[in-house]
Amino acid sequence: MRNIYGKLAALFLFPIIVYSQRANEQLPFREISDYPEVYSAESVVTRLIEGLGFRFYWATETIKDEDLLYKPSESGRSFGDTVNHIYSLSNVILNGVLSQPNSGSAEELSFEAKRKAVLLNLQKAIDVINEGKKLDEMKTVFPSSNGTNEFPFWNQINGPISDAIWHCGQLVVMRRASGNPIPSGPSFFNGKVRQ
Repeated sequence: MRNIYGKLAALFLFPIIVYSQRANEQLPFREISDYPEVYSAESVVTRLIEGLGFRFYWATETIKDEDLLYKPSESGRSFGDTVNHIYSLSNVILNGVLSQPNSGSAEELSFEAKRKAVLLNLQKAIDVINEGKKLDEMKTVFPSSNGTNEFPFWNQINGPISDAIWHCGQLVVMRRASGNPIPSGPSFFNGKVRQ
């Protein structure tokens, strides 16, 4: 009889323990760092990526399963499809900073795992730049039938970084339309959460 009570307790406590572990895990970009004192090409780009991370963090915070399925029209992308696209863009951003070829394929992940991967990809890109890698050393590489196509970092700015920011705005609009607006508190001007 004691064994049954132990199993029942474990059955009820397991979800609570898992939830509390997830809640305590700190993902980057809940807030963005204080700005650097010196302007440089690299500090401006890292701030741009931080702004993207902050927007994505809040656009995807407190998402419900039904939000993932919401789409504004039959021919449009759903919220979940848009997150998938941002995940792919975050891979291109990180690979570009690392000058690694883009494979074009993304592994199948749950929403929570994708959200975490996007935020960690952006943080890793910032970390690499902050470690001293210069923008002119970075190449965005796409394999092709003729070998590879390489692009300078300029294409990262007007390509995947700007595209991901654009899509974060779409996520915010879809959340409002589906009845689950972003939580109040984040100040997008300051990159901080108002108390």
